[in-house]
Amino acid sequence: MNYYCTLFDVNYLLRGYTMAKSLLEKDPNGFLYIFAFDDECYDNLRKISISNTKVISLKEFENDKLLSVKSSRSAGEYCWTCTPWTIKYCIEKFEIDHCTYVDADLFFFSNPQPILDEVSSSSVLLTEHRYSERYDQTKTSGRFCVQFLMIRNNSEGMVALNWWADRCIEWCYARTEDGKFGDQMYLDDWETRFSGVHVLKHLGGGVAPWNFEKYLVTFSDGSSFVLKEIASDHSFMLIFYHFHEVKLREAKIKLLTNYYFSKENFAVHRFYYKELESNFQFFRGLNLKSEGYSDLTLNLLENIYEERDELSKLYRAGKSRLLRFWFLSLTGGIIFTVLLLFIEYLILAKI
Repeated sequence: MNYYCTLFDVNYLLRGYTMAKSLLEKDPNGFLYIFAFDDECYDNLRKISISNTKVISLKEFENDKLLSVKSSRSAGEYCWTCTPWTIKYCIEKFEIDHCTYVDADLFFFSNPQPILDEVSSSSVLLTEHRYSERYDQTKTSGRFCVQFLMIRNNSEGMVALNWWADRCIEWCYARTEDGKFGDQMYLDDWETRFSGVHVLKHLGGGVAPWNFEKYLVTFSDGSSFVLKEIASDHSFMLIFYHFHEVKLREAKIKLLTNYYFSKENFAVHRFYYKELESNFQFFRGLNLKSEGYSDLTLNLLENIYEERDELSKLYRAGKSRLLRFWFLSLTGGIIFTVLLLFIEYLILAKI
């Protein structure tokens, strides 16, 4: 059995449910512990009743240490503070041999078993951001992303987990300070600080907006995708994508377009949005309050790509015109200067 845990509140219910559904459909050996971070989320998840899951309320989960810092953290910071504690709770409460934390805004396109197979002889699994050059935030956000993090219930794994949990109680804020950022930059030195740490090699785990431009979709059957790393020409199955750039605001799905990826790669987003729409309609049928969904978003996003292509063409055309103007100005200036000198020569000759 592969044990996973995640956490979210009602504001992430649609994305969290969509992640859980994709994970458990792709991994037939999966079991997911869901930590509901408000009562409304807990009640809704109980109504939905997802197979192979256990929903855990804040009342069941929170302890004195967490409650002592809760008022000093924002909602997001408190979620980050709780991340290692959710793994710890599952391992200790349910006496399982391992647990993998997964972010609620992931989507699984294929079985994560190849990822877990890499860590069969290790105690901790970390995934790198693998930033592309233009989006590199290693100095401010860290080398690793908490998105998919496995801890094994042995001495090596628990030493790392307990250390991380204690550090997050001491400090866990949404700012960079003294080599720390949230719960994440604590992971940066784990390869040397702890034993039994493995860094994921499979490129199909951890594809995200900050690295998507490094890859190209080369094949899709409509629901699964084969990607190619452009630099190495290496092909791989997409296992999960981190839809960090997808936000739901004002009852509409929005894409933060400060990240660039090719028009061909938009097929990955299109599939995810259709899954969100389908699950939103399912929620509506149950009269559940959740995040909104607008099918206009797909058209708007596709227009963004068309506009980008058009802007790119206009930029190239404008640059070409500017170079021609500069050249003509330069050559025109030379000709004008020569003409003035010639006229001055004629005037002096007459004198």
